[in-house]
Amino acid sequence: LRELETTFPGELTVVSVHTAKFPNEKLTESVRDAVLRYSIDHPVVNDRNQHLWQQYAIKAWPTLVFVDPENRVIARHEGELNPEAGKALLREMIAEFDAAGLLDHRPLRFAHQTTSGSFLAFPGKVAVDARADRLVVSDSTHHRLVETNLSGKVQHIIGTGEPGHTDGTFAQAEFNRPQGVTLAGGTLFVADTENHLIRRVNLVTQQVETIAGTGEQYGMVHTPIEGPAHSVALNSPWDIVCHGDDLYIAMAGSHRIYILHLASGIIEPFAGAGPEALRDGSYQEALFAQPDGLTLDDHRVLYVADSESSAVRAIALSGPPRVTTLVGTGLFDFGDVDGVGDEALLQHVQAVCAVDGQLYLADTYNNRIKVLNPQTRAVRSFAGTGVAGFKDGAPDSAQFNEPGGRSTHRSCRNAHSAHVVTSPPIPPSNQPVRLSTGAESADPSLVAPALPVLRRLSNKAQA
Repeated sequence: LRELETTFPGELTVVSVHTAKFPNEKLTESVRDAVLRYSIDHPVVNDRNQHLWQQYAIKAWPTLVFVDPENRVIARHEGELNPEAGKALLREMIAEFDAAGLLDHRPLRFAHQTTSGSFLAFPGKVAVDARADRLVVSDSTHHRLVETNLSGKVQHIIGTGEPGHTDGTFAQAEFNRPQGVTLAGGTLFVADTENHLIRRVNLVTQQVETIAGTGEQYGMVHTPIEGPAHSVALNSPWDIVCHGDDLYIAMAGSHRIYILHLASGIIEPFAGAGPEALRDGSYQEALFAQPDGLTLDDHRVLYVADSESSAVRAIALSGPPRVTTLVGTGLFDFGDVDGVGDEALLQHVQAVCAVDGQLYLADTYNNRIKVLNPQTRAVRSFAGTGVAGFKDGAPDSAQFNEPGGRSTHRSCRNAHSAHVVTSPPIPPSNQPVRLSTGAESADPSLVAPALPVLRRLSNKAQA
């Protein structure tokens, strides 16, 4: 859509209609945060009661509806639209309505807030190396990476802060809303999500290079799904974990887990058949639904935060090649319920981290951190009240706002400290808010963003 808006700034007006699947997505504040997170410049309608969804007979996300200057529906498209096909279609429409004298070529302008003023802007994921006193945050909406020590002192900024795909030094390199990060000694691997690339950062020489992807999105271009990494188009890589000479990649847009063999430079699907669903089975038979988070335990089991199915999946890297589900029962089964196995409910879990035989989950839309025992499948709440907010303190009183990334490190005293990425709201008095008039169900306002921060949880101190 952004490419079409740029190509036809005067002739095309986009209005996004957000019809939520998850309860958390029905909140107007959540929609406003998403508008800011993705730098959306056009109005967004919160269709929280599905009125427009039903009136336009929508059946799938996303659906594009084309409305002519006389307010008539003239075309519709289900699924993502290839930009070139969209341009060809719009040129035909513009020529027809221009000839009839129906088009107003003056672009519509909308006043909106930005995330300027916040050091971090909707950070995505976090990686920690305690031995090197190093912590790396993907500062996603700022299109950069931030390296600090474990006390939070900034060591390096990696990237210019402008969206792009340039390799080079820390000061030259560009990213586009990077998400997953993982450390392997002096090397940082990055899932550069909206560039559809995998990047390698040498923290010693301070150089960034692209090691996988063409820079185009798979599905928008036709490339093989496996082969030399620079010739295979990727689809929204969201998280990444390193195991020896292999990188496992949560390819959210393709609903698959990929593997990149660093020694040979070959990338290929590892698990998942492609359709969006929740199904266990062999690597080739299993189905995922927008996998967003990965972690690897000491027993060579890869765990997946499968966000759209609100599930946690397990993939044994040794033994029978099989994918199993620990928590979660389907695409539309979600909630905030502790329990064992199928009794437990999560809501759009985006991160998972293995620590001493337990899995710590960022239960994103429930605004909680939860603990899952992979042997018993028991889930319990660990931190967060469930109400979105920014409050430190004991686990049962602390508040988070859509936590999306987790990492841990072991301290000298063998205690664990978990770093959680979250975006807490701030009072309006702390930052100006510009609102437009309009009904709640069709409010196109763009509001000042939350101030994202990095939070630390202590397992020992319970604070």
